[in-house]
Amino acid sequence: MPTYDYVCEACGHEMEAFHSMSAEPLKECPACGEPALKRQIGAGAGLLFKGSGFYQTDYRSDSYKKGASSDKSSSSSSSSSTSSSDSSSKKKPESKPAA
Repeated sequence: MPTYDYVCEACGHEMEAFHSMSAEPLKECPACGEPALKRQIGAGAGLLFKGSGFYQTDYRSDSYKKGASSDKSSSSSSSSSTSSSDSSSKKKPESKPAA
């Protein structure tokens, strides 16, 4: 059910009402009691419904996704790099046999 914005033309009171699309618009102002309540035309909600999952973040640009994945990998690799650098300095480089 949508939320509608109302303004009273008599006293200027503004309010929101939550009712079905088929319901009659409200007419009586709860603040002053006058039948001067008018429903406002809204811009609508900023929702995106496309693809599976329906999350706005599902449609980020490739550059954003690469940046986010590099942030994740750099934070996890910084904690593991100290332990891996100690063990890598002790290992001997492997040589490949000639074909």
